Amino acid sequence: MTAFENPALAAFVAQLGEKLVFAQVLIRRAGTGFTLRHIGDTDVSGETLRAVTIEALHAFAQTTEAGAFRPLKSAPNLPRGWHTHAANSVELGTALDRLYPGAVADWFASRMAQPPVTNYREFTSRQTGMYRVTTFPDDRRAEQITRACCDPRFCLKCRLWIVPGLAPDTQNNKSLIPCLEPCALLLEFARKVVRLEQQGNLPDSISSEDTRGMQEKLDQPTSSGREADFESPENPRRIALLLQLPGRD
Repeated sequence: MTAFENPALAAFVAQLGEKLVFAQVLIRRAGTGFTLRHIGDTDVSGETLRAVTIEALHAFAQTTEAGAFRPLKSAPNLPRGWHTHAANSVELGTALDRLYPGAVADWFASRMAQPPVTNYREFTSRQTGMYRVTTFPDDRRAEQITRACCDPRFCLKCRLWIVPGLAPDTQNNKSLIPCLEPCALLLEFARKVVRLEQQGNLPDSISSEDTRGMQEKLDQPTSSGREADFESPENPRRIALLLQLPGRD
């Protein structure tokens, strides 16, 4: 009996070349195997990097360098200072799946003639319970929600799904990892935005002074606070949403 070959992994390895950047991971061929490290450590000597086994990668990727939980593995906050060796393509696939779950499979799916993309309206129309309200935003608000939540400062996936008025992402400021449908984090963000509107806590416009202050907070984020704590006025995605509102003097 021959070993099963994962077609997604086989296609990925075939186009890898000598090296490839996959989100924040630099993959290099090393003989018949591969080495992985953070793209920020490209020119750092391997002797100064911590060796992390493939088995340990999942736990390693759970937190930022500051120790905060990473609910979104495609966020651009993967810790630096490590390297991993994969002896073959199977081990490479395992390593990548522990850093970016499902990413290789999604990459392969995105290359199909008709990628399995589910757009915002179709996706939210399936929601029930407390997430049924995610159908409430009009096209403009849904666009603002998506721009804020999927900003490259927060997520490196290349969004292929759309909302009316907002085209898919390009890889210029994202990564090779595609996003085929809205994620759970975006769904929760949309729900919270609807609640803020219903409670009268989402302004129609913001002043120039507030805009400057919010922009400073976005440009110089603190490590405190949970990524998905949308109740907090200091949440970066919430700030990014407000910065899209019309200005007032």
